[in-house]
Amino acid sequence: EVQLVESGGGSVQAGGSLRLSCVGSGFDFDDYDIAWFRQVPGKEREGISCITRGGTIHYTDSVKGRFTVSSGVAKDTVYLQMNSLTPEDTAVYYCAAAPPWHSSRRWWWTTTHEYDYWGQGTQVTVSS
Repeated sequence: EVQLVESGGGSVQAGGSLRLSCVGSGFDFDDYDIAWFRQVPGKEREGISCITRGGTIHYTDSVKGRFTVSSGVAKDTVYLQMNSLTPEDTAVYYCAAAPPWHSSRRWWWTTTHEYDYWGQGTQVTVSS
């Protein structure tokens, strides 16, 4: 059974930090590009960061300089270190896995339909 499981969400005050983890199983995790998305009620799911199987890293402007995506510490795990959190970062955070044959367009990684597998999400709440 294919699974992506996020953890590490919670409640934090503005300026604080959280580290999210995404653990994959049931598929060849190392062959996939892993992204983080977030979603607030009434809005589309937003791609915020991606780490490719080749080690290329992408960030959306809203998190650049504050969030860091990484892998390689634990097997089949990708992390999202989130610093200097603001109330605008409040959302459900999802990780997703894209197969090697995804689009080559510049911003492909922000497009939800490029991803085969999704986690269940973890809530991040930032209070002012």
